[in-house]
Amino acid sequence: MFVTGSLHRGGAERHTVALINGLASRGHRCDAVYVQDRGGTVCDLGLRDRLPVHCLAAKTYLDVRAMNSLAALIRRTKPSVIVAANPYALMYATLARRRARARLLTTYHSTVLPSLKERLQMLAYRPFFWAADCAVFVCSEQRRYWRRRAVFSRRNEVVHNGIDETRFRNTYSDEERSKLRRGLGLSDGDYVIGISAWLRPEKNHMQLVEAVARLREQGFPARALMIGDGELRESIEARARALGVERHVVITGSQRDVRPCVAVCDVVVLCSVAVETFSLAALEAMAMEKPVIHSDLGGAREMVFPGQNGFLFPARDTAALVQRLATLADRDLARRMGRAARAIVEQRFAEETMVGRYETLLLELRPVEPDSAAVPEPDPNRTRGRRGLR
Repeated sequence: MFVTGSLHRGGAERHTVALINGLASRGHRCDAVYVQDRGGTVCDLGLRDRLPVHCLAAKTYLDVRAMNSLAALIRRTKPSVIVAANPYALMYATLARRRARARLLTTYHSTVLPSLKERLQMLAYRPFFWAADCAVFVCSEQRRYWRRRAVFSRRNEVVHNGIDETRFRNTYSDEERSKLRRGLGLSDGDYVIGISAWLRPEKNHMQLVEAVARLREQGFPARALMIGDGELRESIEARARALGVERHVVITGSQRDVRPCVAVCDVVVLCSVAVETFSLAALEAMAMEKPVIHSDLGGAREMVFPGQNGFLFPARDTAALVQRLATLADRDLARRMGRAARAIVEQRFAEETMVGRYETLLLELRPVEPDSAAVPEPDPNRTRGRRGLR
């Protein structure tokens, strides 16, 4: 049973749906549960058809009726393992599984908490982590960070995020890429620097605007392609006008499918100033053969290997960012690094690899049936997952 806070299209929700789909395809029974109805649908997240989905319809932060509904659902379906995505869902799962035999695993997707309210909440959430059978962090740096702050479980594992590398594949021809560029007001000769992120302060789009201005002063045909939308759009546009590069900063607005926009880029940048725990946007760009320049925060060093598939730079250091971007203006070098980036995703960060790691972990955690010693081993030729997770 997988429990999330809502069906928002956030990283934790996308990660949970990928696990549900992957495990279901391997023959395991999976139920999806979400606590609050904040908009969004199962279709938005791409959950497989006919999988059981339950909304607890919580009206308040801690809704006793919703918690009792979850407890009743646990008693009825008897899951072997409950997987809670992030602390809010973990709180509901912990309180609802009283007297149930199900093991409890939590996945955690954040590192630095930006607000005082969130930091105070984490103090209250820590006992729920301690009570869980296992906590899964998405990179080693995140696990180290939270262990120092007493956020851990009986067992603590790292499973890197994975993406569907068959979906994120650069299948665009040169002609198609040129057409896509023209549709965005870009030319084949432009050095297109992409960033795929909501326009929020912690994503630090302003730094890319300044980097483009400096690169153009140095004679590079640099243009920024900002894939997304958000609260800072007007401020970013105003800053571009002030620096005289408003024609060279393109904001696409919200995109249901980012692949065409990523395809037209020569390089993709993440210049966050808050920790990117383990960026899915970076992995998607790498899968599409784009070298990545990433601020040296969070798990960046576990996915970007300088000089091989991209570069790192100190957060907020615009001069260092400009230097890395100038290096990758060499298209032959960028293409070589892009091919290496794709190979790294295939080797380390494929979604199928991630699902396999979770399958092994969940099977290890499931309760042992009292009469399991008397049950013969299943025929390996039978359908996989017959005695798997429920």
